[in-house]
Amino acid sequence: MNRRNFLTSLGAAALPALAFAQEKSKLKITGMRLVKTRLKKQPPAYTPSPGAWSTQGVEVASPMSVYPEYKLRRESYFPDAGKIGGFTVEVSTDKGIKGYGNGGPGGGPVATDHLAKLMMGRDPFDIERNWDMMWRGTMHYGRMGVTMNAISGVDLALWDIVGQALGEPVWRLIGGETKARIPSYCTGNDVDQHIEFGYKRLKLAMAHGPADGLAGQRKNLELVKETRNKLGPDGDIMLDCWMAWTERYTLEMAEMMAPYRVYWMEEVLQPHDYAGFGRLNSAIKSTRIVTGEHEYGRYGFRQLLEHNGASIWQPDINWCGGLTELRRIAALAAAYDIPVIPHGGGLGDGAHFIFATSNSPWAELFLPPPGGPKKVYDMFEEQYGISRGPEGIYMRPSNRPGFGREIEVSEA
Repeated sequence: MNRRNFLTSLGAAALPALAFAQEKSKLKITGMRLVKTRLKKQPPAYTPSPGAWSTQGVEVASPMSVYPEYKLRRESYFPDAGKIGGFTVEVSTDKGIKGYGNGGPGGGPVATDHLAKLMMGRDPFDIERNWDMMWRGTMHYGRMGVTMNAISGVDLALWDIVGQALGEPVWRLIGGETKARIPSYCTGNDVDQHIEFGYKRLKLAMAHGPADGLAGQRKNLELVKETRNKLGPDGDIMLDCWMAWTERYTLEMAEMMAPYRVYWMEEVLQPHDYAGFGRLNSAIKSTRIVTGEHEYGRYGFRQLLEHNGASIWQPDINWCGGLTELRRIAALAAAYDIPVIPHGGGLGDGAHFIFATSNSPWAELFLPPPGGPKKVYDMFEEQYGISRGPEGIYMRPSNRPGFGREIEVSEA
């Protein structure tokens, strides 16, 4: 790239990977606000097929399954809609370039009421320094959870600005292609729909945990058995246990499910139980123990590493500290040959990370519920760059600048 041209015109020529960090863009952060966004191209509305799992009107095991009044649906104990949820932050600059980042639950007020104070007047190209300032500035009241959710959203918005300023997709800025397309798996229990669509890797949500006793174990087993029969011997089946099981229960389920070749058991324990994950990861040989969706930052993953707690790590880019911290987590994992498969990784920003990261082999996707018109699924394929091949369904991130969002923006 001709640096002089960029500095004078914010041109679109590409820099070598991460070389932009040495540039002074002459951009200044001038504003930060919470916004609502929606895709410019909206799929048609429809009523899903009766009994469709992905409508979420179904039982899914959770840490609250031990309390009967909250057992049937996660929504029964989640915060009321619009109260404490994920957020989208818009970061604006003095040259008119705006970036958008999604962060985790509760992080919105921290972003606008604290992080904005630290970021005003800063150069968005100073990715590392900006992240470090946000981390150090919030350390006295939070190192996990809400504050890291806030940092994640702002960090992603800054990456979006850098990509737009350079006219390049974020995946090219952080290393370029490491694979021609990303093999993907589908999460959810609408198994017939997912197989018909072309998926050969399926992740099932376990409906039952220790509170349901042997009867619940048998129901979990039956779901896995039926899925294996439908998928055939060569596809992969993963289980999402969402922090709901215990060590003993996991050992028993692993033994019961061994004949059906389960690829992994995900988040079987509560996320802070590093020692428990380590014991299971050492004891169970019939499948892989994986976790990380509700882990935060490289220091949390270092704890997981020190306990040999997981064969695969699953950080969420919108919660773990954004792209900047996710890249550090992946580098730590790479030193120990641990794959990193981000939670919800194919849905948005995470796909850029996966595409550009050698030890990130798969992306997680969700299909629109069954029962919709063909246009719904055609738009899904277009949005995620879907293609088909030997491993089933593949996706590819956008080539548009930044994270490539095509959105409409309104006040939050």
